[in-house]
Amino acid sequence: MKHFVDNFVIDYLPSLAIQPLYFKGKYEDGMLNCVERLLDTHIKNGNGNAPCLHTFKKTWRYQDLYEKANQIAHVLVDDLGLQSGNRVLIRSANNPMMVALWFAILKAGGIVVATMPLLRSKELTTIIDCAEISHVFCDIALEEELEQVQSDFLKKVCKFCGSESGTSELERLMMNKSKTFENFHSKADSIALIGFTSGTTGLPKMTAHFHKDILNICEAFPNYSLQPTSKDIFTGSPPLGFTFGLGGLVLFPLYFGASTFLIEKPTPDALLQAIQDFQITICLTAPTAWRIISTKINEYDISSLRKCVSAGETLSIKVWEDWYNATGLKIIDGIGATEMLHIFISSNEENMKPGATGVAITGYEAKIIDHLGNESPTNQPGRLAVRGITGCKYLNRTDKQQEYVQNGWNLTGDIFKKDEEGYFWFVARGDDMIISSGYNIAAIEVESVLLTHEEILECAVVGLPDDERGMLVCAHIVLKDSSKATDNMKNHIQHWFKEVAAPYKYPRVIYFVDKLPKTETGKIQRFKLK
Repeated sequence: MKHFVDNFVIDYLPSLAIQPLYFKGKYEDGMLNCVERLLDTHIKNGNGNAPCLHTFKKTWRYQDLYEKANQIAHVLVDDLGLQSGNRVLIRSANNPMMVALWFAILKAGGIVVATMPLLRSKELTTIIDCAEISHVFCDIALEEELEQVQSDFLKKVCKFCGSESGTSELERLMMNKSKTFENFHSKADSIALIGFTSGTTGLPKMTAHFHKDILNICEAFPNYSLQPTSKDIFTGSPPLGFTFGLGGLVLFPLYFGASTFLIEKPTPDALLQAIQDFQITICLTAPTAWRIISTKINEYDISSLRKCVSAGETLSIKVWEDWYNATGLKIIDGIGATEMLHIFISSNEENMKPGATGVAITGYEAKIIDHLGNESPTNQPGRLAVRGITGCKYLNRTDKQQEYVQNGWNLTGDIFKKDEEGYFWFVARGDDMIISSGYNIAAIEVESVLLTHEEILECAVVGLPDDERGMLVCAHIVLKDSSKATDNMKNHIQHWFKEVAAPYKYPRVIYFVDKLPKTETGKIQRFKLK
């Protein structure tokens, strides 16, 4: 990996001594650029005319994606001065141009940092500063928040038109570029992407993943649970900035020569419309969406669906049963982590227990441990520990790396129990993470935003169980002036929060309190608020 010009990721990668134990995958050693297996190989094999990326308005073939990615790679090297190892941020909703950018960055020897369109300037600034990002591709529809970012690291911002309805700076630069490109000669263990964990205020954690990781996960969950073929059409709601979305909507379909349907604003109705009109066969979304979709299926023809995947939060047995009773399809539950890149415990139609998350899939093993690290007895709740073909590699956070990786195992922060047949059952989050409608929201993140409000003295944030969203963000707030504790103030704080931070994080429930429960040392006792 020493052949990067920019050594940021190499310098900050945790030492092997504190990385987890890895299992060998199909892709291991030598020179490897994952783009060649995911994209270029389809062109070499004469499948360039096969459909690749669909939207409601158009379809790109594999040849289209290949040519555009190559042209953008030339732009990066020739016009934007990219050096190998530079980090490149993509700010975009799910659309074909975002996928072309993702591949182009890797072709040119850059490292991808894909982000969610909902992020605000403060959160983008933190990401750019933490990863020392030099280049940004930004959809012109999302440029407003980016324009407020000020960072000494940022050298180039290149705007593109995700809707492909106009001519932007990127399109103009691409016009005369060659449609072929010699890919950067990366190694199997060259870093390809950085995924930011939830916690993008303060100092978030950067998870690094190798080129080989990207290909090895394509041999794991899809083969175990989906059995995809080139005739499949994938769709779903997770943003490509989430590794769940990246795997399910880009990596897996392209690895198997299938196609994927991308929706910029994937409402339940939009998902159902796509399934009906484009004969979608595999759909990935969060339990919240499955619950809503199950109430609307009589309005659409979804007979083409053969696999349904749920992740992002625990799938309740009621949602599973409602969907099964309405469709005869079994939702495949799964748990993954940004640190592990994708799903590591799941099921398939042959080995499914309603209510259980599943078993460790091919390429992984898991166990339940107590607070001392000893394996817990059957059906005894404990900490989930996982190891396999991927694992946690936090950049520049030795302290957090040693918390997450212990004795070669990845500790996900989840509390599970394992039954006598080896099935894993979700019990709770082991930290203050709030999982709402598939989004991971760190309580401390919300608190740090709230504390910037001029009227707020103190606050503590917890998750409240909720049938619809899984959990709600609930803020207990001490105002500087208690006489202002009104419903109008609650509404004002909620609207203000949505202006300064990603709207999905805002506190849907607010309680004004006179004081917060604390220990003698002044630490807030959140468990009392729960």
